[in-house]
Amino acid sequence: MNTTFADSLKSLRTARGLSQQQLAAKLFVDRSTIARWETGGRMPDLSFVPRIAECLDVDTTTLFSAVQDSGAPEIIVVDDERIALAGAISVLEEAFPTAAITGFTKPSDALAYAQAHPISIAMLDIEIGHTSGLDLCRALIGLYPHVNVVFLTAYRNYSFDAWETGACGFLLKPITVEAILSQVERLHHPVTGLRSLATRGAADHQQTAQC
Repeated sequence: MNTTFADSLKSLRTARGLSQQQLAAKLFVDRSTIARWETGGRMPDLSFVPRIAECLDVDTTTLFSAVQDSGAPEIIVVDDERIALAGAISVLEEAFPTAAITGFTKPSDALAYAQAHPISIAMLDIEIGHTSGLDLCRALIGLYPHVNVVFLTAYRNYSFDAWETGACGFLLKPITVEAILSQVERLHHPVTGLRSLATRGAADHQQTAQC
C-alpha cells in the first residue's frame, strides 16, 4: 500500500477544486477508482500516469515517482458516447479488479496509446463517430497480432462483419459483469493473470449482489 501517492493525489485534486467524481470524469474511470487510489487500496498502472498528471497539471516525475508498474493486463475501451464509455469502464473494473483499464472517445487517441503500450484486450464500439470500429480493430491487430478484440454495440446486425476482422468476441450493450466474465473463456489469446482477476471479480460481484 502506497500512501505517498495516495496523499499526493488527494492533496493535488483538492487544491485544484476537483471532486473525485470530476477527476474520474476527466480520466474516464469510475469514481470508486479514484477513491481506491486515494486510500492506497489500489495503484494506477504506470502507463496511466501521464493522463493523471495532465488532468492535474503537474509534472509526472514530481507526483508519481512512487508509482511502480503493476504488470496488470492492459485493457482499453473505445466509445464516442461518454456515458456509454463510463458505464463500460465501471463494469470492467468490477469484473477485473486491479487491471489497467483506459477509456477513449477518439479512435486516434486509442491507437496512439496502443502504439506505446502493449494491449491485452480492446473493447471497441463499432460506430465511433466517423470512424469504424472494424477498421480500428484491424489496425490494433496489425500492431499486436495477439490482442483480443471484443466489440460492444447495440446492434446485432453488425455481428457478421465483426467476426471477419479477427475479433474474438461480440457483446451487446449495455454490457454486464456476467457477460464480460463469460467472454474470458472465448479469448483467442491467453492473458497472464486475467483468469485470476476474473475469478476475484466474480466473487466480489456475487457478494455485492447478495447484499
